Amino acid sequence: MTIKLYNPFEHLDFNSGLCFLTGKKISSTEEQISVFPEWLLNRYSLKDKTLTMLEEKNVIKYQDLKLPCFTDVIENILNPFEEEIKQAFSLGYEEVKKIPEERLFQWMAKLVYGILYHDIVFGMKQQKALGETFALSHFLIAKFKNLDLMLQSLVLPMEFMGANPWTIRVVKIKYSKDVFNYKDENNNLNFSLGMNDFGIVACLQDNGENGIYQKDIIDKIADKILHPIQFEELCGRFIYSNYLLKNSYQYKIHYMEDSLQIEAIPLVGHNEKDLFFIWDDNMYGQVLAHYWKPWGITMKDIITFPNSPISYLIKNEYNDELIEPDTISLPY
Repeated sequence: MTIKLYNPFEHLDFNSGLCFLTGKKISSTEEQISVFPEWLLNRYSLKDKTLTMLEEKNVIKYQDLKLPCFTDVIENILNPFEEEIKQAFSLGYEEVKKIPEERLFQWMAKLVYGILYHDIVFGMKQQKALGETFALSHFLIAKFKNLDLMLQSLVLPMEFMGANPWTIRVVKIKYSKDVFNYKDENNNLNFSLGMNDFGIVACLQDNGENGIYQKDIIDKIADKILHPIQFEELCGRFIYSNYLLKNSYQYKIHYMEDSLQIEAIPLVGHNEKDLFFIWDDNMYGQVLAHYWKPWGITMKDIITFPNSPISYLIKNEYNDELIEPDTISLPY
């Protein structure tokens, strides 16, 4: 069996006539899937709602975010996969916790890559209209190429060796039943989602380092039902620590007889503290202000010199116990 990887980043070949997962030619423009699955669009009435893309001029309806996809892949792989995720997400936190991390990663990577795909296509069209050539930095190409490679585990026999390439944490949240709270960030491949009674925060290419860095707070949360503002703070912590991560990880690809092995290349001669730049409260406060906008909390509220940033997760810098969610009087 010959394993062939598809690499659209080699020549920035994002052609609507090629399946986004396999690179195979498709015969019709009808061969496509929705980036956000139909069950999600219907459940949260998202079809006519809009998403602001990386290039802020590009505002697109959820229902218009499509990816070219080979019919066989849709029917035999993606449709059963989405049904599996739908069942667990509909049942809530306890079932989501049972989903293998690799399956959660694949689902999140499909969303993030699908949005990235549209951003790249939009950027290419813009540059072409200006008579210029579209380009991405080598740093971003390496990250996006790795994400695309790992996403192909949906259609190719693939095994992850060593550290998992991602950090994924699932927590329980007290949410209104109709809340759909999605955020992503392409440069560092961050992801967060809140819905039903659960939240997922993930860094899709950090080799698990942010999970180690944030272990204390995750241990304190355990199975407590968080207030939404606590989940937003948790997301802010992960987003910021991922920004502080010094290294962009690399991977070795081993071609086996009938499968691929993706091996994370470990860093040599470091301790955990050396992997991250120094935490800066002012920069972190800016991140928190973005996540706490729904409650009208600003940077001036978050940081009052010489105090540490306010927190709805930890009582204070002298008492690092978790704030009990039911003591928070802010609206849900």
